[in-house]
Amino acid sequence: MTALPLAGLTVVGLEQAVAAPFATRQLADLGARVIKIERPGGGDFARGYDQAVHGQSSYFAWLNRGKESITVDAKTERGQVILTALLSRADVFVQNLAPGAAERIGCAAADLRQRHPRLICCSISGYGSAGPYAGKKAYDLLVQCEAGLLSVTGTPEQPAKAGISVADIAAGMYAYGGVLTALYERERTGEGSSFEVAMLDALGEWMGAPYYYHVYGGNPVRRSGARHISISPYGPYAAADGQVFIGLQNDREWAVLCDRVLGRPELISDARFRTNPDRLAHDNELTVIIEQALAALTAEQATALLDQAGIASARMRTPAEFAAHPQLAARDRWREVGSPGGRVRALLPPVTADGREAAMGDIPAAGQHTEAILAELGLA
Repeated sequence: MTALPLAGLTVVGLEQAVAAPFATRQLADLGARVIKIERPGGGDFARGYDQAVHGQSSYFAWLNRGKESITVDAKTERGQVILTALLSRADVFVQNLAPGAAERIGCAAADLRQRHPRLICCSISGYGSAGPYAGKKAYDLLVQCEAGLLSVTGTPEQPAKAGISVADIAAGMYAYGGVLTALYERERTGEGSSFEVAMLDALGEWMGAPYYYHVYGGNPVRRSGARHISISPYGPYAAADGQVFIGLQNDREWAVLCDRVLGRPELISDARFRTNPDRLAHDNELTVIIEQALAALTAEQATALLDQAGIASARMRTPAEFAAHPQLAARDRWREVGSPGGRVRALLPPVTADGREAAMGDIPAAGQHTEAILAELGLA
């Protein structure tokens, strides 16, 4: 099997919660050695979010496989010595501490780069290092609010946050991409670099379509539940025993749906439904027509009929049903990793490359590798 692309690189993560751990876990999956610095007396506070995974937090289990954990009080003199020794051997440093905390413990990116010219420094924050929000604490829901996501998510009556930590995940993904870009740049120049990722900027990028629709279209984006705000039919429709989700993209697919699924070819030229803007304007009427056609079918039968017609469809699954998804099983996408409480099933990373597989290392206990790492640094 081909060696993993980041083998031989060392990443030091002064990290907590979701954004930075998500970025560094992906580096670990690619073969990097990731040393996670945790606080004495409990470690990363994400360890305490729940106890769902053999007594461990579901967030921590998801975000921290393949890392080595060392507990260090970075505010003490000894902690500073350890941190200095670790960074002197590191290729990448990632931190998402509270605003100003990295600077207070001597880990400002500019200072680190002066001492270690080849070091790549990534800082993740809520709102960036300048501006009136620079010192403001940022948690996922709050950034979803500030980025406008809640204004477009939910029902017409009630806004809703995304069910996963999208602001953190967005920031973690851009940090991960930024590290890879910086490593590539270092290969050409021999010099490290520093960069920052703000959660507001990351999630703001993902808000591009509603931004353009609202600002340049002149109309506020309405909350539409599971329906699409600008395409019809697109969303959930009732069958005899549940819902089927249908998605159309063009008039050709509309014609196929009318003819082969609804059994109503005359609807193709109906003035109410001829174009997508027409269908969107008459979405309530169209929903009644579609659900009348599906009323005699189970959701499974309706999905089979839509598949035969080449119309995109889906069933809404729970997380447990997703874990048993036949497509994932057929493609052998699950592996097992170790954890302090027992074996844990984990999904392979999305990028699949011929001839190699992600490292998928174990989930560490807090401080599990402290003694070994200190011995390696000559600081036992």
